[in-house]
Amino acid sequence: MQEYIRLLKSDRLHFRWHAAEALGDEGDPAAVEPLIAALKDPYVDVGWLAAKSLGMIGDPRAVEPLLAALTSSEKWLRTGAAWGLGKLKATRAVSPLILLLSDPKRGVRKTAAWALGEIGDERAVPALAGAREDPDDGVCTAAQEALDTIARTKTKAAPGAAVL
Repeated sequence: MQEYIRLLKSDRLHFRWHAAEALGDEGDPAAVEPLIAALKDPYVDVGWLAAKSLGMIGDPRAVEPLLAALTSSEKWLRTGAAWGLGKLKATRAVSPLILLLSDPKRGVRKTAAWALGEIGDERAVPALAGAREDPDDGVCTAAQEALDTIARTKTKAAPGAAVL
């Protein structure tokens, strides 16, 4: 793992890109700080993969940097950050993710809808219901799936709900 962390600082984009991806697969919390730094890599591919890897590792230290990345001018970094926050089930991300449902890029909107479903917070329900009217079918589907996920989560958490 230390070799991957070292490669995150390589002069070669290819090495940084692969290291950012591999560190998520490793799942070691020691990679969190180097991956947070990689969110600011000059090449968005590295930052996007770093964001996804932070979500895979699941360490709460990643939440604030990923929230900041949601405001990037780069659609791929916004997408990766939304995905990472969804994997982290970061409830602090609900409001910023709701805002991303209006992003000009459909991939960002779709990932934001998915992330809101993963987080499972009912505050997202009205915005997700509205996103079912998005002009992109993929966003509509993601919004409906997120609503279904939230409904299932609510049913499981309800007192007296049958356990099968």
